[in-house]
Amino acid sequence: MLDPLVILVALACGFVASTAGLPPLIGYLAAGFVLHGMQFGGGDLLASLADIGVTLLLFTIGLKLSPPELLKPRVWGTTVVHMACMQLLFTLVMLAAGALLPDLGLDLTGILVLAFALTFSSTVFVIQVMQAKGELSSRHAELAIGILIIQDLAAVLFLAASKGTLPHTEAVLLLLLWPARGLILKLLARAGHGDLFTLCGFALALGGAGLFEWVGIKGDLGALILGALLAGHQKSKELARNMVQFKDVFLVCFFLTIGLQGFPSAGGVVIALILGALALLKPLLYFPLMTWLHTPPRTALLASTALANYSEFGLVVVAIAAGVGWVDPQWTVTLSLAIAISFLLSSPLTRRAHGWYSRYHDVWLRFESHQVRRAVPDTRDARIVVLGMGNIGTNAYDAIAEKHGHHTLGVDLNEKRLEDHRRQHRRVVMADASDPDFWHRVNLGEVKLVLLALTQHQENMLVGRLLREQGYTGEVAVVVRFSEEAEELEQCGFSPFNLYAQAGAGFAAHALEQVASDAT
Repeated sequence: MLDPLVILVALACGFVASTAGLPPLIGYLAAGFVLHGMQFGGGDLLASLADIGVTLLLFTIGLKLSPPELLKPRVWGTTVVHMACMQLLFTLVMLAAGALLPDLGLDLTGILVLAFALTFSSTVFVIQVMQAKGELSSRHAELAIGILIIQDLAAVLFLAASKGTLPHTEAVLLLLLWPARGLILKLLARAGHGDLFTLCGFALALGGAGLFEWVGIKGDLGALILGALLAGHQKSKELARNMVQFKDVFLVCFFLTIGLQGFPSAGGVVIALILGALALLKPLLYFPLMTWLHTPPRTALLASTALANYSEFGLVVVAIAAGVGWVDPQWTVTLSLAIAISFLLSSPLTRRAHGWYSRYHDVWLRFESHQVRRAVPDTRDARIVVLGMGNIGTNAYDAIAEKHGHHTLGVDLNEKRLEDHRRQHRRVVMADASDPDFWHRVNLGEVKLVLLALTQHQENMLVGRLLREQGYTGEVAVVVRFSEEAEELEQCGFSPFNLYAQAGAGFAAHALEQVASDAT
C-alpha cells in the first residue's frame, strides 16, 4: 500500500514549485529528497509505479511517433553529432575529476560509461514542461522529442548490450506485430470509448513491454515500438488522450524515486553541482547544429533550451554499470542529484527562451539557412485563418470556404494531413501557429477572423495571446470543451465555442427540423 504521507508531501511540494513559477515536477523531485530525509524508503510499490509511468510515457510517445520525421537529418544528424561531442566533453571532465579526486574510484571504463550517461536529455522532463505550457504540438516540441527518442533508443541498445546476451531466438516472432496491427485497431474500435478502451491501452503498453522482456529485449523499447505500430490512426490519437492523465500520475512516482536515492558524499555533492551546471552547455551545441541542418532559428532555440538537462535513462545506465562492476555504486546517488540540479536550472531557460528570441530576434535570424528562408508559406489575401485542420477545423474551413473561397486559409503542422487537404483543393500551409515569425509574414490588418481549433486549451490560449501581442485586433473564435475554459477565454477577449453546449443546441435544432418536416 502506498503511504498517504508520500501523496501529501508530493502534493505540498508540487504546489510550492507551481507557486514559485516552476514546473510541479521540480516539487516532486524535492519531495523525494524530503522523504529521504524523513527516513522514508519508498518501497517496491513506489518503484513499480514509477516503472509503469515511464512505460506509459514511452507508449504515448510511440502513439504520436512519425518515423519519417525521425529520418530527417535535422533530427538524427543533430542527435548523433551532439552525442559524440558530449561524450568527448564529459570524458574529459570525468578524467579531470578522477585525477583530482582519486577516492571516486574511476577507471577508463567507468569514465566512458558515466560520460555516455550524461549525453542524454530527459524525455520525461521535456514532455511534462511542453505539455504544461501548451506547446506539445509545436514544431520545437516535435523536434526535441524526435531527438530524445533517438537518444532513448541508444540507451536501450546500451542496456541490451550490457546484459552480455543477444535477444532470444523468439525475438524473430516480433515481426508478426506488423500484420497484427489491423487486428489490434479493430479490437480498439470494438472497445468503444470508455473504461474498456482505457484498459486496452494499459494492456497494450504493459503487455508490449512484457513481450519484449520475454524475448530478451528491454521492455521500454517494446512499449515505444507498440505505440509506434499504431501511430497515424485516429484511434491512436484518442488512446493517447485517454492515457495521458494516468501517465502523469504514475510519473509523479518516478520523480519521487529520483529524490529518494538520497544525497551523495561531500565530494559527490561537489561533482553533482558541477555536472548540473555543465548541462547548460548542451544548448550551445544543439542550436548551431540544428540551424546548420536547416531548422528555423526560433525552433532551434526553443528545442535547444528544453534539452539543457540530463536524462532519467542516465540513472538506469549507471545502475546497470554499477551492477556489473564498471562504476562505484555511489555514482547512482551522485548522478540522481546532478539530474535534479539540471532540471532546476533548465526550467528557467525554457520559460525565458521565448523572450530571448523576441528581444534578440535579428541576432537569431543570422543563423537562418537559405533553405529555411526560401520555404516561406504563402499567406497572401488571407481574410479568415483556421488554425488546426483536424476534424473540427476542417469542417469549419469547408463551411467558411463555401462563401469566402481563396480568402480562407488553413494552418497545420501535420504534413500528411496537409497533403490530404491539398488533394481536396483546400488552401492550407504548413506552419507553427505559436511562432511569431509566421504571424510576421501574415498581413494581420487584412485578417478579419481567426479560428483556433488546436488540440489543447493551453495551446489555444498561447496562440490567442500571441495574436494580441502581434497587434491583431480582429475576432478570435476558439473551440473549448469545458465552461471554465470558456470563462478564461472570455476574460481575454476571445469568443469561445463550447463543443458540448453548442452540440446540444444543434442536436435540438436538428430534431425540431425533423418534427416540422414530418408534420408537413
